[in-house]
Amino acid sequence: MRVLVVGGTGTAGRPTVEELARRGHQVRVLSRSGRGVAGADGVRGDVATGSGLAEAMDGVGAVVDVSNITTLSEKVATPFFTEAARRLVAAEAAADVRRHVLLSIVGIELVPSGYYRAKLAQERALAVEADAAGVSWAVQRATQFHEFAAQMIDRLRRGPLVPIPAASLQPVSTLDVAAALADAVDTTDAGRLPDLAGPETLKATVMARAVLDARGERGVVVPLPLPGAAGRAMRSGALRPASGTPVRIGRVRFEEYLRTLRTAGPPAAVPAG
Repeated sequence: MRVLVVGGTGTAGRPTVEELARRGHQVRVLSRSGRGVAGADGVRGDVATGSGLAEAMDGVGAVVDVSNITTLSEKVATPFFTEAARRLVAAEAAADVRRHVLLSIVGIELVPSGYYRAKLAQERALAVEADAAGVSWAVQRATQFHEFAAQMIDRLRRGPLVPIPAASLQPVSTLDVAAALADAVDTTDAGRLPDLAGPETLKATVMARAVLDARGERGVVVPLPLPGAAGRAMRSGALRPASGTPVRIGRVRFEEYLRTLRTAGPPAAVPAG
């Protein structure tokens, strides 16, 4: 089957492309640049405007949406996610694409942050639009990736101090995410799929200290208790699968991710200015 991966150049997108190609699918990556990645051809398109979507859907049997926007603003993220869902489904229906798989996040209905509310709106928009268009859809929610701590370090570090949001996580490998998304392409299971989580529960601060050590860096990790209801929810484990909900547990442990960091060495310095 030919599968279009939207956001296939990103953190979750690249391993998803590789996993789909390994299973024998013909993979196409949609991006604004039109660049391909290992295992996939590139096609130019933009979910924010709809440009290139009709051409990208030619001959496609399924779409996997792992696209993202770098903002915490609900006013910015919500129209991006919801309009992307609508444009993709409209293009799929016109091209007779029968399957749409969306990557989302565990706990978005429990953590009252703008970005999470936007992702919840995206899920709802997909359900409404796909049902109306007759497109089979599935939502795969996943917990925070193993890369979460490194991203927080690089974003929040202030000299020797490394403030990290106080949160209880069940982090998952993007390799397990890729396998779950590929399974969703290969099956006909519809609606919200069992949540995907990693095999261990860790505090974000513990993860950050381990990442610094693996990268050979010094830094003082400082727990950052985020204020309000969102902070309380994160500290209480709202970003982990809720008790009693169907859960798929990944196989890759956080230590395996740390091993890749030790092999890669410290990240390159970013020039000032």
